[in-house]
Amino acid sequence: MPVDILATLLITTVIQSIFGVGILLFGTPLLLLLGYEFSYALSVLLPISITINMLQVLKHYSYIDLKLYKNVLLYSIPFIVLFLFLITNIQLNLNLIIGVFLIFVALKNTSLRIEKCLKTMLHYEKLYLILMGIVHGTTNLGGSLLTALAYEQNQPKNVTRATIAICYASFALFQLLTLYFIGYDGGMPYADNMLLLQTSVVVFLLTEEFFYTQIDNKKYTQLFSVFLAISGVLLLLKSFNS
Repeated sequence: MPVDILATLLITTVIQSIFGVGILLFGTPLLLLLGYEFSYALSVLLPISITINMLQVLKHYSYIDLKLYKNVLLYSIPFIVLFLFLITNIQLNLNLIIGVFLIFVALKNTSLRIEKCLKTMLHYEKLYLILMGIVHGTTNLGGSLLTALAYEQNQPKNVTRATIAICYASFALFQLLTLYFIGYDGGMPYADNMLLLQTSVVVFLLTEEFFYTQIDNKKYTQLFSVFLAISGVLLLLKSFNS
């Protein structure tokens, strides 16, 4: 098993265990930087991302914001499938735009003007969800826009994470199905895939027990704000280094 892939998954699984996203959002650009192809990175990361999200959903399924999830299925998923199918071998650099947006969202609690601007922007939710689908289908970075949308809802931590988890799992499932129907063979041996999956599940269980359950809603909101800001900065840095 490639050590670089294992290290990437250990780090990103901890992040996804807390916030509901991370394996695809950070794992994809990291594997691309390490020299792996986009489709190969997807084939490695998608099953693990789905597994971690479903564990989160099984624990807190009653907290899911069903209205938002239904809208994601209706307006985002079709565009994820379409654009992944069309642009499997083409990479678009949207890091700069998404990075600035995430930092903007992270600062909402520090500025009334920013908060009002975000409310106005997210008022057009259907258009936002379509854009999210296009971004995720072409770059695998739709999770950043999903977290921004969930953060804006100002919900308790279990609602936020459970809703993100079911949406993100649906993203990954339809991406995996799309890769299957276009005939892509991941290439990683089955034994390595299973070992990576089992390792990630153990990391999730440990993070859940010793970290996530110890965070109250106020601290979670603060951590989520920091998470968005760091995500934005990393995307900006990647954009400038591309």
